[in-house]
Amino acid sequence: MAHDTFDAHLDDWQTLHTRQPAQSLLLGNGASRAVWRSFAYDALFERAQKVRNKPLSLTDLALFKSLQTQSFEQVLTVLNSTVRVNAALAISSTAPLNRYYAIKEALIHAVRSVHIPYRLLDEQRLTILNRELRSFDTVYSSNYDLLCPWAVQHDPQGFAELMDVDAGFDIRRTASQGSRMLYLHGGLHLIKNSDGTTRQRTAEGEALLDGFAINTPGDVPLLVNEGPSAQKLCSIRDSDYLSWCHGELSLQDGTLCIFGHNLDSDDAHILQALRQAPAQTFHVSIFPLSDAWIISQKQRFTALFADCGKTLHFFDATSHGLGNAQLNVPVPAVVKKRR
Repeated sequence: MAHDTFDAHLDDWQTLHTRQPAQSLLLGNGASRAVWRSFAYDALFERAQKVRNKPLSLTDLALFKSLQTQSFEQVLTVLNSTVRVNAALAISSTAPLNRYYAIKEALIHAVRSVHIPYRLLDEQRLTILNRELRSFDTVYSSNYDLLCPWAVQHDPQGFAELMDVDAGFDIRRTASQGSRMLYLHGGLHLIKNSDGTTRQRTAEGEALLDGFAINTPGDVPLLVNEGPSAQKLCSIRDSDYLSWCHGELSLQDGTLCIFGHNLDSDDAHILQALRQAPAQTFHVSIFPLSDAWIISQKQRFTALFADCGKTLHFFDATSHGLGNAQLNVPVPAVVKKRR
């Protein structure tokens, strides 16, 4: 499509949403960075190699290379299985268990280097996040940080219960009243059990982040951190919960809001689900950096959804509650230095 077909106009979110309400929301990294600029977990594997405390060793990196992945979840799952198999065969599990601890330790320090401390999220910010999430029937998030879980915990009334406290996630029991929170790439609050099922950690607030540092054998964090789309899809297929979330996105109807998501090549699986979803209208956020940027983003998103019958409306990200400048938390110098 020719460059001059697009202009730099962006709709106001409230005006657009009033004219054609969106029932569902897809959140990307831009939504997290609107709150905490240090969120850059797309490079978590690289960061885990450079953290000051216990970075990934050459032996650890050899494991990632042998499995042809940058996914912590995949490597930790393999090590966890190896430990169990060795125990059954009366073979020493010292080496794989040591590597499990070392890789989980590097992951813990990498997460801590980018994640916002709970104490910096005041009640006003949590209330805004809670209100915005609650306004949609379904929220799909490809972010695995704790902003959404913390926002839900702040006032859980009105949110659907999709995880049984004792049994965890059961695909046979997904009917629940309220706004649904679906984590497409898992999250720091989720654990993958040895049988592939999923449970949610019971901690709240600050303890939810602090508890992630408990290096318990068998507790594999359910998070699809990075890598090509094909690798992410492998992790998704190995999880009952992630597979269900991905399937729900591909079945989403009505009007969907895309906020802070680039839908780049590493998330081709998400783009494909959106392209085949019954939803016919997408409200797409664009951060107004410049007229040229706005036009280029309109071109890019239009090309992504070409030939699949979708109608796209573009709105100013800063006019949305999730793009409100009041949500931004300045990164303290001590946190910057720690990075």
